[in-house]
Amino acid sequence: MTSAETKPTVIVGGGFVGLFCALHLRHRRYAEPIILIDPKDRFIFRPLLFDFLSGELSDEQVWPRYEELLQGSEVEFVQDSVSQIDLKGRSLTTATGRQLNYGHLVLGLGATQGYFGTLGAAEHAFAFRDRDDVLKLGKHLLQRLQQASQSRDRQQRQDLLTIAVVGAGPSGIEMVALLADWLPLQYERLGGDRQEIRLVLVNRSPEILKGDANASLHDLVLEELQQRQIPIELLLGVAVEGVTAEGLVYRSTVEAEPQLLTGTVIWTAGVSNNPLLAELEIPASDRNRHGVPYVSPTLQLLGYPEVFAAGDCAVVKEQPQPGLAQVAYQQGAAIAHNLLALSHNHALSPAKVSLRGTLMGLGIDNAVANLLNRYRVTGKPGAILRKATYLELLPTPLHNFKATVDWLSEELFHRHSGGQTRSLEQREIGISRAIAITIVGLVAILGGFFATRLLNEPRSPQPQPSPTQLAPPAS
Repeated sequence: MTSAETKPTVIVGGGFVGLFCALHLRHRRYAEPIILIDPKDRFIFRPLLFDFLSGELSDEQVWPRYEELLQGSEVEFVQDSVSQIDLKGRSLTTATGRQLNYGHLVLGLGATQGYFGTLGAAEHAFAFRDRDDVLKLGKHLLQRLQQASQSRDRQQRQDLLTIAVVGAGPSGIEMVALLADWLPLQYERLGGDRQEIRLVLVNRSPEILKGDANASLHDLVLEELQQRQIPIELLLGVAVEGVTAEGLVYRSTVEAEPQLLTGTVIWTAGVSNNPLLAELEIPASDRNRHGVPYVSPTLQLLGYPEVFAAGDCAVVKEQPQPGLAQVAYQQGAAIAHNLLALSHNHALSPAKVSLRGTLMGLGIDNAVANLLNRYRVTGKPGAILRKATYLELLPTPLHNFKATVDWLSEELFHRHSGGQTRSLEQREIGISRAIAITIVGLVAILGGFFATRLLNEPRSPQPQPSPTQLAPPAS
């Protein structure tokens, strides 16, 4: 057995929490070996999945390979799933049978797609959480458009072109707004009539964004949804009871048909815990009502101070945070800081999360940036700010700089070029647009750069009580 001094720090999950924790540790010369485990070979940047679906961003920009991101870091990446965690024995077992003993463990497991037990949803609805989901949905939608363009049967075209999006949170709204701009363009290229496309946003609550961090954007979003290429129908206050190959079966509080006929249902409502969380040897009193483990303000698992957890697989009892990428990003950095403090026998610091506002796409070249919940940037400038900010959040400076430059190059020299025969007026418009894109883009890039520098800046630990005196309190 490996001695306690050389036992690695094992990070389970390569999302925002896990990957950024590993990168911060290596950047600050953490002495212990680091092993990062994830079943996928690529980092998935979920906020930009919509941009990949529409073709605005490429594979390499949205989901870079871990091998590329960790190159030269000495972090050992293991592409595998963890099947069992023994908290008392400080060990874990992977799906391929590998057993690892750890000195410290970081859980960044994330969540899985949830369906609230809805009959047939997992089998017949399209999820939208990873690369395979996006590729599958994109292929399906293009096939439906192709079939509709070749059909002379009006009813068949209606069935093919009716699309339901379940869930009116940010993901559902971004999805339906994007489809309302993107699908008409694709269908018209095939010779179809855009007016035949029907998009329906379905939600259990009678209000969109209810209880969400973006709730204050309710009125703005409702207005934007009706200004898309295709007006979006709202089916609110209904409980979806089943999904079939033919459509949705639902229960409504108002008089309405109990079924929506559609061959395309996209599910963005809710998430489920990673199955590993239920198997952790912790009492029910140390979990919330959804079964998610509580952690201390320092992000340590209650009763197991050598284990850190954050993101969707943990909740700080005293100060729960929304499930946002910016929260997980900051928590990953906070865990890295505390692991470094432990390695130097210094006291740990509570994780401080600063919500800097929200970003939401509202169609092609359209978004709202709600900065610090005080300032709103909408339309094309909002879309530029959203994309540039997200690209700058991508792991490692080299990758995020390359991704941002590639995107700006596409914006400036391809998407808005009209050939050599453009009129003087068109050229002037193009130049003005290029200048605006460059200015706003550079501001966002510089802001992201300095924010990243700030997070990566080593903090000088101050003499404080030994970490052994700071074990998480009992619940």
